Amino acid sequence: MKLNELKAWELLELLKKREISSKEILDDVYERIENRQNINAYISLLKGYAYKRAAKADEAYANGEVKGKITGIPIAIKDNITVKGYTTTCGSRILENYVAPYDATVIKKIEKENGIMIGKANMDEFAMGSSTETSYFGPTLNPHNPECIPGGSSGGSAAAVADNQTILALGSDTGGSIRQPAALCGVVGMKPTYGLVSRYGLVAFASSLDQIGPITKDVKDAALLLNIIAGADANDSTSVNFNVPDYLDGIDEGINGVKIGIPKEYFIDGMDEEIKDRINKVIELLKQEGAVFDDTSLPHTEYAVADYYILAPSEASSNLSRYDGVKYGFRADLDKNNDDLISMYFKTRAEGFGDEVKRRILLGTYALSSGYYDAYYLKAQKVRTLMKQDFEKAFEKFDVLITATSPTPAFKIGEKINNPLQMYLSDIFTISVNLAGIPAISIPAGKTKSGLPIGVQFMAKHFNEKQLLRIAYAAEQIILKGDL
Repeated sequence: MKLNELKAWELLELLKKREISSKEILDDVYERIENRQNINAYISLLKGYAYKRAAKADEAYANGEVKGKITGIPIAIKDNITVKGYTTTCGSRILENYVAPYDATVIKKIEKENGIMIGKANMDEFAMGSSTETSYFGPTLNPHNPECIPGGSSGGSAAAVADNQTILALGSDTGGSIRQPAALCGVVGMKPTYGLVSRYGLVAFASSLDQIGPITKDVKDAALLLNIIAGADANDSTSVNFNVPDYLDGIDEGINGVKIGIPKEYFIDGMDEEIKDRINKVIELLKQEGAVFDDTSLPHTEYAVADYYILAPSEASSNLSRYDGVKYGFRADLDKNNDDLISMYFKTRAEGFGDEVKRRILLGTYALSSGYYDAYYLKAQKVRTLMKQDFEKAFEKFDVLITATSPTPAFKIGEKINNPLQMYLSDIFTISVNLAGIPAISIPAGKTKSGLPIGVQFMAKHFNEKQLLRIAYAAEQIILKGDL
């Protein structure tokens, strides 16, 4: 078995025993990336940086001076998270050559724990998409079937983990962009509570929804990575001063007596029958291990997609106004005799942004415009509050809620790219989590008859990641034992 096929916690044990080296792990990871370039999981690689860090990690192990929690472990970084001195493109032409002048807070935390960043992962342009097809650098392919999409917008990160092109990865989740690709690629993806992980250095899409989180090979690795990136940050006014626990502590305590709600709104017409059957099988397996289930309702769920596609584009239209060809990034070629400042704005944004980004800017600008703000944006904020209250009421009775992560398995590349409404419905089971700001995790639940992964999602109340991870870990072990 190649080292890149192992999990982070397994590699750490071998590194501590000095049975392997960090350089050997990197060799296997980069060899896999080289041999599987057609997957297009990365926009850029950080090879020189990575091998220098590996040499320091191996020296620390040799001298018995290891202090970091993930010393010597490779990690892929979604390309909307800044790494000082390296390009941060957001999958867009408009930032194709932008070199970040500072590190995101999560990057500083990873470096402090001696993790090794190996490359910037491909993504939908400015995280706007559910398939990683809107990337200026071409689509990422699903490792399980290269004719299919890997999900989005963190499709590069999820595909890299699933294809053993990294050990760990970071993604960002605005409406399901960690969990949905994790489900479609057959790996673990976690969206933490809004405010638990600093967004400083995450290029903004929708600031009240965006959240950085881990994409990993199993739940234990997700807990390990969350231990590192969680915590308050003075550079992010939305981060919460929360006493972060050790998420690995007690992760194996089991699921007996845990109360799990089944929201009826998440078992809908049009949902793939194989996925529906698989979620029901998971529920039966968990019942056998002592979990207690009951039906519940989240009545405002039906408005989630419509609500999200008013709020998120509104915030995007504001956040993306900074890309004008003046301060940084791409600038269109201009005619000195005929073009003025306004022409530069128009040409730069027309040539620099892709169709999906333009579509969402238009939607958001319209929703925020005079005469429509109250009718659309303000009303959407009120509906968001109602959805948050639905979850609060449900969590008075249940420890977690269970749903499918995606209503369908991975679809074919090109199948929905020209049908935005169908594409937006890909996130129907994940969006409400972001609107409410609660944590959720997707774990693998086997595959369809055609070999495409299925994901099951657990949702918990605010800052209840410790219990969420414990339940997800127990479910993961039960699913593996049940051989789904």
